[in-house]
Amino acid sequence: MDKLVIEGGRRLEGVVEISGAKNACLPVLAATTLTKEPSVIKNVPQVADVFTMVKILKSLGARVNHGGNTVEVDPGQLRNPVLPYKLVSTMRGSICFLGPLLARFGQAQVSFPGGCVIGPRPIDLHLKGVRSLGAQVTLSHGDVVAKTKQLKGGRVYLGGAFGSSVLGTANVMMAAALARGKTVIDNAACEPEVVDLGNFLKKMGARISGLGSPSVEIEGVKRLTN
Repeated sequence: MDKLVIEGGRRLEGVVEISGAKNACLPVLAATTLTKEPSVIKNVPQVADVFTMVKILKSLGARVNHGGNTVEVDPGQLRNPVLPYKLVSTMRGSICFLGPLLARFGQAQVSFPGGCVIGPRPIDLHLKGVRSLGAQVTLSHGDVVAKTKQLKGGRVYLGGAFGSSVLGTANVMMAAALARGKTVIDNAACEPEVVDLGNFLKKMGARISGLGSPSVEIEGVKRLTN
């Protein structure tokens, strides 16, 4: 992107690098847990939420190499679908681990993120979304506990009091990528970060159409690879 600078009355032009978007990066990092194969994410912004996501990935058992603007994630040895409260409670974006962990392991336990048990940005659409795919969800001592024998595609309406949900859409997309059958998300979020996540999932072998529109279709596959 061009940058215009005025210095001493003179017009100077230059180029400035724009870092990647945090809101796109967080769900992409969570999506790396959908496969056993390594992923490399480039142009990652150097912000606190990214550092927290890296810590969460490591706590789950992933091997992570974070240097500069690049994050390499090897989730092959990932065994633990329970997110640590101390990390999750500091960042709302951690809720986007719910879908991929549930899809890969058949279970996931995530504390209510960033104090959002109640308040202006609840996580009801996330829970509604995974329930629509066949997950059993219970709330226990401030944790969301989700379990399933097999996620099944279905029709999911993500309309709420505050409109659609970007991370709610992301969670359903990631869960549906490994579900059996076709999932249709109605009133899906259309933001660029949803499109970025969808494109990342497609590179892993997911079958997704309608990105950037209010209706997104996902045809589940048996496994994702890189």
